[in-house]
Amino acid sequence: MAFEMKPLEPKGSAPRISDKDFEQLRDYIYNVCGIYFHSSKKYFLESRLARRMESTGSRSHAEYYQYVRGGATGATELKKLLDEITTNETCFFRNPPQLTALENKFLPEIVAAKSKIGFKKLRIWSAGSSSGEEAYTMAMILLEKRNTILKDWIIEIVGTDINETVIAQAKEGIYNSYSVRNTPEFYRKKYFKEEGAGRFVLSPEVKKLATFSQLNLYDDNKMLFMKSFDFIFCANVLIYFDTSSKSKVVQHFYNNLQPYGYFFVGQSESLHGVNDKFKTIHFPGGFTYNK
Repeated sequence: MAFEMKPLEPKGSAPRISDKDFEQLRDYIYNVCGIYFHSSKKYFLESRLARRMESTGSRSHAEYYQYVRGGATGATELKKLLDEITTNETCFFRNPPQLTALENKFLPEIVAAKSKIGFKKLRIWSAGSSSGEEAYTMAMILLEKRNTILKDWIIEIVGTDINETVIAQAKEGIYNSYSVRNTPEFYRKKYFKEEGAGRFVLSPEVKKLATFSQLNLYDDNKMLFMKSFDFIFCANVLIYFDTSSKSKVVQHFYNNLQPYGYFFVGQSESLHGVNDKFKTIHFPGGFTYNK
């Protein structure tokens, strides 16, 4: 769910949203997933609702509100609404300093610690994984360690996102030139097959290391099952939560991280004022958190 809010131009016939309807729908979305729309995002939400209202035949925002809250059709519509409001933006090898620190410092450290107790299993979670670029980046890096420090290790990479459309794209493993723009040539040539101009198909070897599923980070029950991760990556997701929902989600991450594990956020994000149970670990060009 690493996304940026880009409004769509609403159709001329779409009704303008009143303050009351905006607050009602905003609060509903917030209670469902913790994503908070400030009043300055009123136009963004209005533009995204226009397409869903047309699709459901809703003549007003109040009518759409009742529709999305009602029964089985409402549950299906809610998924489509969440897909509509989470526009994903990511790419392979997005944060080089993080990846360098992972590869050269934190991965060897955790591998050494787990090897001492004979537990050769590594678990990584890409939370807000979007269309899979982050999770697959980890997979490529770890594959390069299969003959050295990760020989005979079990590797599990889990990608989750609230947006079902991008989860489907991640499972497909087909990308355009924009997605691979930061990919070093070595990885691009080894792990992608270019089919025509700007179509890059990920190798089965990489795909089989990662699994993807839909997950709402605000869902307490489902988050109970996301256990025992050595690394958790959650880039450019927390900035769309308010302080209260951010604290709740970060506590989930804390609970699901191994005692020696590391939690990575986006370059513009911080846990300052959100959770004091983590401590900051600095590395060249960035920082991470552990317990």
